[in-house]
Amino acid sequence: MGKEKDMNPVTHERVEVDGIYTNELGQEEHLHRGQTFPANLVLGTTEWELKEYMFGNHHEGKTDPRLVPKKDEIENQKKQVHPRLHQDQSDK
Repeated sequence: MGKEKDMNPVTHERVEVDGIYTNELGQEEHLHRGQTFPANLVLGTTEWELKEYMFGNHHEGKTDPRLVPKKDEIENQKKQVHPRLHQDQSDK
C-alpha cells in the first residue's frame, strides 16, 4: 500500500502551529495556534501552507536557546578528527 499524502489545512480548520501561512493566491497571514484559517474573499474556502515558523523570543533580539551549542558540544567538535585526515597522518 502507498503512503497517505499529507494535506495542507483548509479554511475553518484550527491552526496547530504559530507561523506565517500562505493561501492558494500567495497571500500571507500570521496565524497563531488555536485560531482558525480564514476564508479568502475571492476563493472562499482555500488551502493554507506553512511557510515560516514563529518563535516568541525573536522580537527581544535573542537567539532561541535551543539553537545555541552547549560548551561540551563545542569541545567535542574540536576533539573529533575527520577519518580521512586521521588515516593520512597515520600512513606517514
